[in-house]
This record gives sequence, structure tokens and C-alpha cells, in this order.
Amino acid sequence: MRYSEYFIPTLKEEPVESELVSHSLCLRAGLVRKIASGIYSFLPLGFKILKKIENIIREEMNKTGAIELLLPVIQPSNLWIKSERWDEYGPEMFRLKDRGGRDFCLGPTHEELVTYLAHLDIKSYKDLPINLYQIQVKFRDEIRPRHGLLRAREFIMKDAYSFCENEEDSDEIYKKMYEAYSGILERIGLEFKVVEADTGLIGGKYSHEFMVLAKNGEEQLVCCPDCDYSANFEMSKFTYKEASSNSGNPKSCREIEEVHTPSVTSIEELVKFLKMPVNNIVKTILLNDKNNKIYAVLLSGDRELNIGKVEKFLNLDLEMANDEKFTAGLSIGYVGPVNTKKSIEIYADNSIRNRSNFVVGANRKNYHFKNVNYPRDFTVKNWGDFANPIQGDKCINCGSELKFEKGIEAGHIFKLGKKYSEKLGARFLDRNGKLNSCIMGCYGIGVSRILAAAIEQLHDDRGITWPSSIAPFLVNLITTNVRDKQLLNAAENVYDVLEKMGVEVLYDDRDVSAGIKFKDSDLIGIPIRFIIGKKFLEGKKIDVEYRKNCSRTEIDIEDIKRFIKDFINRNNF
Repeated sequence: MRYSEYFIPTLKEEPVESELVSHSLCLRAGLVRKIASGIYSFLPLGFKILKKIENIIREEMNKTGAIELLLPVIQPSNLWIKSERWDEYGPEMFRLKDRGGRDFCLGPTHEELVTYLAHLDIKSYKDLPINLYQIQVKFRDEIRPRHGLLRAREFIMKDAYSFCENEEDSDEIYKKMYEAYSGILERIGLEFKVVEADTGLIGGKYSHEFMVLAKNGEEQLVCCPDCDYSANFEMSKFTYKEASSNSGNPKSCREIEEVHTPSVTSIEELVKFLKMPVNNIVKTILLNDKNNKIYAVLLSGDRELNIGKVEKFLNLDLEMANDEKFTAGLSIGYVGPVNTKKSIEIYADNSIRNRSNFVVGANRKNYHFKNVNYPRDFTVKNWGDFANPIQGDKCINCGSELKFEKGIEAGHIFKLGKKYSEKLGARFLDRNGKLNSCIMGCYGIGVSRILAAAIEQLHDDRGITWPSSIAPFLVNLITTNVRDKQLLNAAENVYDVLEKMGVEVLYDDRDVSAGIKFKDSDLIGIPIRFIIGKKFLEGKKIDVEYRKNCSRTEIDIEDIKRFIKDFINRNNF
């Protein structure tokens, strides 16, 4: 492809709207253009990359025996009402009415619709197992679309849905999807982690996220450097770093003391006021359920509460009890477990299990208690893991100190069980002639998200450094001066050779300065650059530059075929 005949509107300046590197480079390299908040058009270069990502995904999915189909974007509300997600999904769902006043939505996901298809056409165990997938546009009305393609309102996704007669077949497909997603990211050339994750609104028994590692990733990961354990930050399990073990020992328990702490309501303020380490303080966080019952959770002052863990422990939906109707009579900022209301159940995080002589709120405005000890001064209904990990915590499997990394969620796989099949009637006759609900799984990977995540991981201060697997072109052919007939003829000859070889080449034949060509080349990030310039005039040599590591070499025109074949063999694509 000749640059002069292509459409690559690059930008010299940093876009004002860009937030992350990937967002900026998508705009500057002419991959996308913003149409509205969270909505983007893919320009030719961006579209070309999307198709390469799709092809890799399609090939890996087909290897597993998954079957491609295409489902409609517009979905009727009655299916979502049956699954009980029409109201649950909330304002993120784009909703619309047809001219007859019937409710529809733009699909944020397709569990309901594909389960309805199973209800129509799966009749017997002989039809199972089956795994159906599509590559389709999805819509979610994000409250704050941001970070370009990473948090868009319209995005492209591959989603698959499996239907099985038993857990063994379901587990086998789940394993295949795990391996397929790993294979997709490996083929693209991305560094990633697979982590245990929350099932969220999709629900199900358990799930795994595929995280592309990136310094600016939205998700925090917890990983063990010495074993295979890794998890999403909120789902991580860990062993607490060492703490004092004198709690409950009468000889070590000092006499409780009330301290006047005027207008000191935060942990940070309390640390400064009392001049003590933050882990000497135990904070009390109040939560309420749907029935307005209050629960108190105690945890070390240096930790953050993980409400999701408390909800799973109690099997309740909870929220922070900030409303006055829940906290009437309680001194917010000074709440503690000593002499608290009997109606409030107290749960304690394992981070304070071995602490002694700590500080808590005194349940009286402007006062705290010092030298509080368990079980002398308060009771606990249950102990558990209710906090997020911090530096120094240990791996639950091998005991090594955990590491924290950031990543971008590229894919997510779920074991759904019968959540949707029971509600939407996806049933089959089993081997004994009885009706059973299908056991389901779902598996999503973001096509447009992978594009952005790849840029976020693979870039430098000059632009994108595409891996060969998804680069829009393999070779960027540049002639430094199109007005020099010798250089122009040589470049045309090289272009002809590459085209006949079937190599994807972008030939920069523009009548602009060499500097502009090099800057655009760096920005776009094509893996190999062939330069027809000074060295060709001096010795008939093509100057070759690798975009990824900026290394250089020289080749003769006669060696082009061998060079390209060697490069392809080394990079396995």
C-alpha cells in the first residue's frame, strides 16, 4: 500500500482529551476518531489491527471446537425480565422502545439471548455439549467513559456460551477456554496474568480474568513471585504479615484509658494526634443490609475494608451505613466496639487477631479509648478475612511475600451453572428421559480492548511498538527523497519485490521531508523499516531498522526475500 493513496491522519500534538498513553496514541497514530463520549470510529489502520486480533481469536476459538454465529444487537426486554436482570443491570444498559411501545435494549452482553436460542433448539443430551461464539458490538452506558477504548460505551467483543449436560463437560470447556485465551494473548505477544476474579452481575460459581500487564492499568493484581498464585486485588487470599501476639495475655494488657481527641475523626488525624503507628489503631466500619440492620467490622488502621468479602461471609447485600436513619445515636468518626449497642453484630478482620493495647473510638464524640484488648473489652461474633492485602502480606500457598502489579482486563471466563438455563427454560432430556437444565459457561474477550491494552504495554516515547502478529503492516518502506530518481527507482523495485512476496508493506512515497516520514513511522509503530537513502547511494545497501529495540542492520536488495523469511520464522507468525 502506498502511503499517498492511504488514509492515515496522524497528529503532531498531544490531544487535549487524551488521558492514557493508549488513548493519546490511538488518536495521534490515526487509528480512531472520537464521535461522542465513549464512541469511536475506527480508521483504516485501526480497523486493520482489529481484524488481525479478530482472526487470531477466531483461529484459537475454532481449534477448541467452538462454533461461530451472529446474534442481534437489539434484544427484547422480556428475556431480561425472565433472568431478573432488566432492573438489576441499572443505568448502564441502553434502553429503547419500538413504535409499538415495546421495551428493548442494546446488548451489553448476550447470556439471555443465547440461552433463549438453547431453549428453542436444544432438546436432548445428544445435542450437548456445545459452545457458541460471536464477534459482535456491545453497548454499555458508562457513567464516565474514559481512557479511550478501555472504557468506551460501544466496543467490540468476542463472547462465547457453552451448554453441557454435566459438570465434567462444563469443566472441560472451561479449561479449553482458559487455554484458548492464554493462547490468544501469547500469539499477540502480550505479557499477562490469569487471576481469580469476582463474577459480578453476570454471576455464576467462579471466574478468571486475563490481565494484560500495564503500568497504567485500572486493575490491581496480587501475585506471588515464587508460585503460580495470582488474583484480582478484591478477590485475593493471603496470610497477614506478622503482628503482636500478646492479645488476651493479662500481663500484657494495660488498663483501658479514655482520651480526649477533639475533631479527630480520620485515621490519619488520629496517628498525628496520638503520635503512634497506624497499625496500633483499630477502625470500626459500619455496614447496613436491606432490612436496616447494622453490622460493625473491625480492622487494622492501615487496611481498607473489602465489602465484597463481608457480603460473601454473611451472604447479604451490604452498603456503608452513612445514612442518619441507620446511624442515629452513633458518633460517626468515634465509633468503636467497646460498650457499643447490643443490636450491632461485631465482626473482626484477622489483621487484628493478635493485636493488643490498641486504640478504638469511644462511641462518644471527640473521644477514643487507648489500651483496648480482646476479649477483655469487647466480644466478636465471628472472625474472618475482610480486608484488602497490603505490602508485606504473604502468599496463602507458599508463604512468599506477595507482589502488586497493575493490569488491564482483556478477557473474563465464567462458570455459570444453571443461573440462566433454569430461568429461561434451556432444558434437555437426559439419558434417563428426564428434563434437566443445561449447565452453562460464558467467555468474553475484548477485541477493541486488546488493541488499546497492547498499546498501553508496547510503546515508547516515540510512539507504538506493535508486535508483528497484529501490526497493520510488517514493513514500512521509506525513500528519503522521492525526487532523486535513483532512490525512487530502487524503492519502487523493493516495493515490487515485497508485494510479490505477499508482504504487508506501507510504502511512504510522499513528497515530504525524511524527518516527517521517520516521525510518522515511529508513531505508527510498524515492526520493520526499510530505508532507501544515503547508504543505498554509497553502496547499494538498504538500511533496516527494528522499531521495537531500535537496532539496525544493512542488507542488499538481493537479500530481501531471505531476510523476510528469516524474520517470519523467528517470530512464529
